Amino acid sequence: MNRLLDWLDHRTGYRDLMHEALNEPIPGGAKWRYVWGSTLTFTFFIQVITGFCLWMAYSPGATTAWESVYFIQHQMVFGWVVRGIHHFAAQAMMILLILHLMQVVIDGAYRAPREVNFWLGLVLMQIVMFLGLTGYLLPWDQKGYYATRVATEIMGSAPFVGPWIQQLVQGGPSYGNHTLTRFFALHAGVLPAMLVMFLGLHIYVFRRHALHAIKHEGEEDGVFWPDQILKDGVACLAVLAAIMGATLYWHGAELTAPANPAEAYSAARPEWYYLFLFKFLQFEFVSQWGEATHLGEALGAIVIPGALFAVLALMPITAYFKWGHKFNVAYLWSMLGIAGVLTGMAYYEDWYADTPEGRDFRQAVDEAHRDGARTVALAESKTGIPPSGAALLLANDPLTQGPKIFEQYCLSCHQPESRFDDFAEAPQAPGLADPNNRDQIDFGSRDWIRSVLTDFGGHFAALANIEGDRGEAAEAILEGSMKDWSDSNAETLTASENADDYVALVEFLYTQSQRPDALSPGSDVVLRGMEIFTTGELTNGSVDACVDCHSMHPLVVDPSGLSDRWILADEALSEDLQPVLTGYGGTEWILQMVADPQAHYAGEYGNNAMPGFADQMTQQELELVSKWLAKDFYVAPASEEAESH
Repeated sequence: MNRLLDWLDHRTGYRDLMHEALNEPIPGGAKWRYVWGSTLTFTFFIQVITGFCLWMAYSPGATTAWESVYFIQHQMVFGWVVRGIHHFAAQAMMILLILHLMQVVIDGAYRAPREVNFWLGLVLMQIVMFLGLTGYLLPWDQKGYYATRVATEIMGSAPFVGPWIQQLVQGGPSYGNHTLTRFFALHAGVLPAMLVMFLGLHIYVFRRHALHAIKHEGEEDGVFWPDQILKDGVACLAVLAAIMGATLYWHGAELTAPANPAEAYSAARPEWYYLFLFKFLQFEFVSQWGEATHLGEALGAIVIPGALFAVLALMPITAYFKWGHKFNVAYLWSMLGIAGVLTGMAYYEDWYADTPEGRDFRQAVDEAHRDGARTVALAESKTGIPPSGAALLLANDPLTQGPKIFEQYCLSCHQPESRFDDFAEAPQAPGLADPNNRDQIDFGSRDWIRSVLTDFGGHFAALANIEGDRGEAAEAILEGSMKDWSDSNAETLTASENADDYVALVEFLYTQSQRPDALSPGSDVVLRGMEIFTTGELTNGSVDACVDCHSMHPLVVDPSGLSDRWILADEALSEDLQPVLTGYGGTEWILQMVADPQAHYAGEYGNNAMPGFADQMTQQELELVSKWLAKDFYVAPASEEAESH
């Protein structure tokens, strides 16, 4: 072995190189306070290795970025581990940067003859922060999209050259695909290359002037190898353990819903190390100063931070004065303290403050997480991700879009009890659903049907709040034949002897909606319900038959046995009567009802108090809201509900 090493040394001279690299004297011996530079270099190499792994699967593009990150996070073997390490190592770099800066300033390691090395370190800090900014956008999700958009707009506020810089960074006058490709080129190519170059210079200048050590009386000198290397190695292992712990705890990095420029995101925030600046810009006096100086947002976002950074950069010069070092240390502590307080204030206001802004933020975050999980569920369905991108999954998803459409067009009349305080006017119709709790649909449920059958007047009591042209129709409904039917038959229907019949009638009507938890039309319970619907005959007594007033073409199991789909029976139980109950509570029934309730439900001479929306909603909106109310949307197999028919 020695002969082999001798041969290698003869050919390469590696022993002299190793001696030069490792035989660095350390006055006062190795110390834990010197480990931060090595841990920073270590985390950078982690970033390089994991970055290359991610690069192999990442595809920068408005319709491929989120999709490829989804693949890394959910499909690639250990992809979530690699992505998590990359994400949390980036966070660790910022913490280590701050610790390294504190050590350098407090120990006076920035003073002559190490001025240039200090400035090189500040350049490295800027590169690392810009790496974080550019990496934030790459998943192309809602969080990164809007946060980075804010950052580019701040760039655009710079005096004179701001708009030009903004266009240069975002790849044109608008924010889009070119922004993503440009940020990727910066994040994976330009900035790492610059970081390697400046890191090399930083280490070269550091070795040129040797370590600035703090030696106390009685301490013996040491050498870099093995004394300091051992401490550096332990510190690097501790950093790696922290990164791995965070990765395992959070199962990789967060991925919210795909970026959607058409949908506002009120929780846009920069990464935590920019939060102090975000909070600073929110102060009213900052805006007032910006207006007074005609610098606008640039004053708080660029000029003041730039001036404070300039003081930091001038520390080696300031240190020439007798009071300089103490001033620099006090300045650094003050800046870190102020930044920490501002960061804490921003964090508290977002996550804990009971203010409209705080509630909006938390709701937006919850919705982003919910939509992100929904997109993943849809991507893992049989349809998968379409070539046009995952954003289309949410755009065509009834569970996602239905509540939004309902809130826009329907909620003011159909207020759920939980939202009464949100409206100045009283509800004018029964609550159908709460968009804030989109999995809970009241309309067409078994409870809904029971309430209509046995308490029609109470169920539709909100119609009494309708005034004007529709008030007369609403009054007629509340005093109409169905109200009479409910009042006269409720006692018989709910009698204990007819309990099974009552359940059967409800199940028969519920089955017509074809909801995921509906019984098969061939089940004995549903067949018994159909019999009651047709004859009105109960175990104990009878009720007026439903077919006397309603059209009904019931569902049956496909008699051919070729599929498990439910189809309409060959013969209707009743026809040419209204309201129509064929498919009651199902997608098509709701769609026709929402589009033109007079034609679908009441008929030419019937009473209808609901306006039609055929001229207000698009066909897609009608379909999406109808499918949501009918629970006709994809449900992941892992959930309690089965996939819809």
